Amino acid sequence: MTAHTVIDRLGGGQQAAEGVARSDAQATNSAANRKLYKPRVPIHPREQDGVYRKIKWAMMAVTLSIYYLIPWVRWDRGPDAPDQAVLVDFAHQRFYFFFIEIWPQEVYYITGLLILAAVSLFLVNALFGRLWCGYSCPQTVWTDLFIWVETKIEGDRNARIKLDAAPWTANKIVKRVSKHAIWLMFAVATGGAWVFYYNDAPTLLHQLLTGTASIGNYAFIGILAFTTYSLGGLMREQVCTYMCPWPRIQAAMSDKESLTVTYRSDRGEPRGAHKKGDPWEDRGSCIDCNQCVAACPMGIDIRDGAQLECINCGLCIDACDDVMKKIGQPARLIAYDTDANIQRRLKGEKTRFRFLRPRTMFYAAVLVIVSAVMLFTLATRRTIDMDVLRDRNPNYVTLADGAVRNGYTVKLLNLSSSARDFHLAVSGLKTREVKVIGLETDIMPAILHVPADKVRTVRVLVTVAKADLGTAGSRDITFTVTEPVHGQVRAVGQVFATGVAQ
Repeated sequence: MTAHTVIDRLGGGQQAAEGVARSDAQATNSAANRKLYKPRVPIHPREQDGVYRKIKWAMMAVTLSIYYLIPWVRWDRGPDAPDQAVLVDFAHQRFYFFFIEIWPQEVYYITGLLILAAVSLFLVNALFGRLWCGYSCPQTVWTDLFIWVETKIEGDRNARIKLDAAPWTANKIVKRVSKHAIWLMFAVATGGAWVFYYNDAPTLLHQLLTGTASIGNYAFIGILAFTTYSLGGLMREQVCTYMCPWPRIQAAMSDKESLTVTYRSDRGEPRGAHKKGDPWEDRGSCIDCNQCVAACPMGIDIRDGAQLECINCGLCIDACDDVMKKIGQPARLIAYDTDANIQRRLKGEKTRFRFLRPRTMFYAAVLVIVSAVMLFTLATRRTIDMDVLRDRNPNYVTLADGAVRNGYTVKLLNLSSSARDFHLAVSGLKTREVKVIGLETDIMPAILHVPADKVRTVRVLVTVAKADLGTAGSRDITFTVTEPVHGQVRAVGQVFATGVAQ
């Protein structure tokens, strides 16, 4: 056989192989087999008891109590002020939080709170991984609540799996309808509680029950009820895996020293089935029972290492501890640990937890600085404020004797809970007359009474004699408001259009 013959045959075999590959690819990519996404495999976590499950129950009780009850807490702010402790009052442009009252121009406090929340999340993640996700995230809390309802109605994990596969019968219909009805009740209660934060809760509750509430309130309750029912009851773990951006971000916040739910492979491997009485030498403590997988609400196997889906809830720790107790092995084969400690144990080194690291100290420093700045500004915030807007149409008015008059709209803000008298004055330019529309006297400073927690708007006309106008096209003037009782002063600069060409 010649070399060319061998090459020809090899080439023919290669072409045949490529043809088979193309046929397989075509079959795989055919319209009948092509799918845009992987269908969801329902996850039925096993009801688990243990330390971390008890912590999750406690966190659920605390967080849900805060969410549902806070709108009903009262806080006395004096007459003509709302007595709801936490209230976002869009109608009067206020945000009330117990003794703190935030006005629209103080939105930087909200920005500061968002920064504090973000940095706190970064710090917690650097120290303990996705602890927020596992215990306090609203998605986790409501999903746990909905799974608890499902368990009470449909039974344990095996019963729920069998019910899914069973044909539709009267018993299955009753259980499913009952479950979804209770889910909807919790969802509506969730939406209802949310709108209470934007209205006086007792008043709105009466309006909702009597059908006299606004369409907007009913609409928001419906929207929030739908999202709660969909995310907590139907989508569950898919929200954490596909919709939430935090799993993708948190990897940048963690390192090998972060304390996360970890399978201690140095102790568990090699894994395998174990019979009672068999020796434990030359094998690991993991008996491959998959109880950790059955207890996981995300449906993952923690033994595969760190994964995007893991929310660090610790339920797999409880499940594994139960098994270890039954087979006479030490607990915490799965535990809150670090990747660095596993490497240290493999090397025979002593384990340790390094909470003070450059990234954690940086996050803590930012947290302290932002908190200090916010506390300082809150403690020293003024309870008076003023805005001054000059008339633009007309820009100025020339009087018969050559004097020029400018008009201004002055808004005085009383940010305290008691009525006060403000003294308004104008300086920086020799004026012939300063007239506050509505006051009988032109004596400066003008005394203006502003009710508690209110804004008073006045028109001020400033007139300058022709001889004092100067040559500039405009002159600088200053409006000053003083609150003499507490000695607070607020000054705002403006311009006076002289009408004289430059």
